[in-house]
Amino acid sequence: FVQEERAERALAALAEMSAPQAKVIRGGRLQTLPAADLVPGDRIELEAGDRVPADVRLINTASLRAQEAILTGESLPVEKDHRPVLDEDEPLGDRVNMAYMGTSIARGTASAVVTATGMQTELGRIAGLLERHQPEPTPLQRRLAELGRTLLFVVLGVVAIIFILQVLRGGDLLEIFLTAVSLAVAAVPEGLPAVVTISLALGLQRMARRNALIRRLPSVETLGAVTVICSDKTGTLTRNEMTVRRVFAGRKCFEVTGIGYAPEGEFRQCETNAEVDPQTEPDLLRALEIGAWCNHARLDRDPQAGDRWSIVGDPTEGALVVAAAKAGIRIEDRGRRIVHEIPFDSQRKAMSVVVRRDDAYSIYAKGAPEVILEKSTQERTGGREIPLTDARRKEILHSALAMAQQALRVLALAYRDGVNPEERREKDLVFAGLAGMLDPPRDEARTAVKRCRSAGIRPVMITGDHADTARAIGTALEMAQPDQNVVTGAELDRTTDEDLARRIESVPIFARVSAQHKLRVIGAYRSHGHVVAMTGDGVNDAPALKAADIGIAMGITGTDVTKEASDMVLTDDNFATIVNAVEQGRTIYDNIRKFVHYLLSANAGEVLLMFIGALLGWPAPLVPIQILWINLVTDAFPALALGLEPPEPDIMSRPPRPPREALISLRRGGLILFHGGLIAAAGALAFHLTYAGNPENLAVARTVTFGTLAYAQLAFALGCRSDRYALPRLGLLSNPWLLAAIAFSGLLQLAALTIPALRPIFQVSGVGGPAWLLIAGLAIAPLIVVEA
Repeated sequence: FVQEERAERALAALAEMSAPQAKVIRGGRLQTLPAADLVPGDRIELEAGDRVPADVRLINTASLRAQEAILTGESLPVEKDHRPVLDEDEPLGDRVNMAYMGTSIARGTASAVVTATGMQTELGRIAGLLERHQPEPTPLQRRLAELGRTLLFVVLGVVAIIFILQVLRGGDLLEIFLTAVSLAVAAVPEGLPAVVTISLALGLQRMARRNALIRRLPSVETLGAVTVICSDKTGTLTRNEMTVRRVFAGRKCFEVTGIGYAPEGEFRQCETNAEVDPQTEPDLLRALEIGAWCNHARLDRDPQAGDRWSIVGDPTEGALVVAAAKAGIRIEDRGRRIVHEIPFDSQRKAMSVVVRRDDAYSIYAKGAPEVILEKSTQERTGGREIPLTDARRKEILHSALAMAQQALRVLALAYRDGVNPEERREKDLVFAGLAGMLDPPRDEARTAVKRCRSAGIRPVMITGDHADTARAIGTALEMAQPDQNVVTGAELDRTTDEDLARRIESVPIFARVSAQHKLRVIGAYRSHGHVVAMTGDGVNDAPALKAADIGIAMGITGTDVTKEASDMVLTDDNFATIVNAVEQGRTIYDNIRKFVHYLLSANAGEVLLMFIGALLGWPAPLVPIQILWINLVTDAFPALALGLEPPEPDIMSRPPRPPREALISLRRGGLILFHGGLIAAAGALAFHLTYAGNPENLAVARTVTFGTLAYAQLAFALGCRSDRYALPRLGLLSNPWLLAAIAFSGLLQLAALTIPALRPIFQVSGVGGPAWLLIAGLAIAPLIVVEA
């Protein structure tokens, strides 16, 4: 029921992303209608700020750019126009004559014809993928089910043998039956599911304090088994904030420090890394000024978001505004001082404005380097304007190409002073410089990738962005080597599932991929037995998040659809938080194995003690009420406390555990029998020494055995804290919850042994000092052997 409810919420969130209203032309009139009323063939109008109400074919455009990050993963607004796209296999992000439901218009205007609505749109297809997905049991759920079945058969077999031996020995049949039933109840850790659930819930709380919200409880454990993290690029590995990183001006190269939209940073010479005061570099100032004026973006500071800086408008133009602000350039009265603008056009690949400066006018232009250089006849250097030769043009284009190969988006900047206010010609310009910008990698992501590799986890980038950009970011984050292959969505379309499964282990980056491609990639990894985590923030990530073993959504930049489809939400959008969550997941699984080991060893001790007694022909060493009390007192509290054990020192230096690894391996099963045998031996020795074959000593013998077995199990809990480290190395006080649990359970046991009113209930008798010394000595013996 819960899973179905989550699927419904995911689909409802998808519906909310559809534009509620649409400007449609019907009957020759422009009218506003609910988007749900649109049908294929309707003609609609779009302008900046609109959310696209359906999948549409553009028939007329003016400087149109659409923000499609939620659908394709492309971080920048995409240029759109109405030219035909003849290739029917063109990737979604390259269909420039289409706009898709749920995306938004960043700039310009358009007329369009509706081609698809509802579930027939690209967004609707994603909804269909979400609807079809069915969650699978987690590895822990499968292991616990297997363990439960195995224990059931083993315990029933051993208890049946004990019952038969006791019957053959003779005695009260009812008492023998009750003892057998009590032993069967005690031997099966029926509280194990509750302890596991509580342990997972406590782990969930710890993760929440570290910015990871778990939406599915079993996902806490699944994190510990992750072997592959498939991550989106934009906003996950990068900041999703375009930043100018390099400027060429006056034949000099300047590196720009600082990331994001905060106007804080330095300018340094590329060759020497020496800091430069931009106020002493007039060529640099002029280039930055051009970028700031030839611009529609605005830099804002939000006091309600901790004075966080943000950009209103195109991210590329915003990067130019921020770079100018770092140099102390502020644009004021833009509306009054710009007297004319020639907007950007995908044909011209340029934009220009005529600006009034005091009593003179200048034309400022920005655009593709080859276009601006073609329109330029001079170059600014050293504060002077000199002729621009063909040889110099080639040098500048070579510099622009080198920047582009480093995943920088390159714009050329130019101007002409002394124009008249009616100037409309972009010619005879003075080339002022180049600005290279990119969406920078997160610093913490680089560290997190290294931690992933040291933990044996493979980080993989799956993005809708261009291959060159993905390769550059992947190389910067050390996710891939510069010469490693990047597989594109077009290549995936030509690759069979079998070929993809063969190649998948050697591909670190997938680019220009769609939602269906992501599902295929995840399926290929899972075919090799990998446990796959998928991160994302856009609608296009939602089906893959549901298909992965654990889906991780971004809490700040993530869409509602993505969050509803995920298992975990990062409240700080920090890739490093994933690694912390993996550490917690591994710790929780370790702790589950520790308290399972403790519970089974303790219960095995009880069963083996009764088995030894039956083989040797003793009366039952314990009566039913004592068996049930030990099970109650020694199982619950120490097991819960072991679930709070802190991570071991090498937890993130180990490879991920094999996905098909049994919760109880043969080696661990043998160890459990050995440790149970030690506890049983302590109880058997206590019974043997006090009973001595005399029926008159039976009450005392059972009392001493009752105390010995209970305290031996409590002491043994300390030995279950680690397989790798001895108790002194861990520190006795490093898990105070376990000490408190042992003390509390020990006091309960002491009450059962010493309070006169309780003695008839537990069928015990008073014992003296020597008996207590025997109990203490035998109870500590199993722990000493385990720690030796």
